[in-house]
Amino acid sequence: MQLSREHLERAYRQMKTIREFEERLHAEIMTGEIAGFTHLYCGQEAVAVGVCENLTDADYIVSTHRGHGHCIAKGCDVKGMMKEIYGRRDGLGKGKGGSMHIADINVGMLGANGIVGAGAPQAVGAGIAAKLDPRADGTFNVSVTFSGDGACNQGTTFEAMNMAVVVKAPVIFVFENNHYSEHTGHDYAVGSKDIARRAEAFGMKVWRGNGCDFLETYALMREVVEYVRAGNGPAAVELDTERFFGHFEGDPQRYRGPGEMERIRAERDCLKIFRDKVTAAGLLGHDVLDAIDTEVLALIEEATQEARSAPVPTAEDVLTDVYVSY
Repeated sequence: MQLSREHLERAYRQMKTIREFEERLHAEIMTGEIAGFTHLYCGQEAVAVGVCENLTDADYIVSTHRGHGHCIAKGCDVKGMMKEIYGRRDGLGKGKGGSMHIADINVGMLGANGIVGAGAPQAVGAGIAAKLDPRADGTFNVSVTFSGDGACNQGTTFEAMNMAVVVKAPVIFVFENNHYSEHTGHDYAVGSKDIARRAEAFGMKVWRGNGCDFLETYALMREVVEYVRAGNGPAAVELDTERFFGHFEGDPQRYRGPGEMERIRAERDCLKIFRDKVTAAGLLGHDVLDAIDTEVLALIEEATQEARSAPVPTAEDVLTDVYVSY
């Protein structure tokens, strides 16, 4: 499968935007201006972009506490996200949600979630809605739930997978295995040692892939999305990836082995892997990629400065958006 030059540029821009957004937050949090916990997505960019580049605005995703990358990959406005994280009135959630509760229904982003494993049941609900409203060609919009290797052990996830199979809902369970559930290693916490095979036991088809390689992830997810969209029921994907920062900002990461962070940053950085592959194949030049880097840095700088100066919610705002009238 050969992606167009335009598509490759867009994918790199998305991954780079996620990386620089998170790197900037890593610095900004040290200023004390951002309230609450923040969980950064650096290192896992190829998963979010590889999945979402196969989706449309009519498809849904449900995220986790580590949700910024998924939001950006699905099309959420970067400046609106930064304002939300800063708790500003013009944020995507009007400053009421913060880092772990960013959502934008207009692009199919149903929300990040601070409760581990809570996204899977929501995604099944969205999948059932999609099944009840097929597309004009008889295929279905799909619903994707992102989970880590921690959420894969939750009863909510097990129940959601079982229900998705029973009702044959067009749902994709994407497990981002970054090897740590907060501070506990995957090899210890997952009794079967195999997340995909455990999902397979529920009766769905499963795939595995290298989540540090955008090209591999994109191709794999294209196959998965086509399978589920065609009405074959749910599917699960386990993508092996890496987390560059701690579970949360401020995590000292004493559970990491000697030289572990240096190794994964040197060998498993999805942006470096992408650059090496596309330049070696003559698909994109370093000059093009460098220009994208410059554009992205300018965007993140603008987003940060606008967020700092944006108005905060008023006391009266606490009474708005409490109830919805149908």
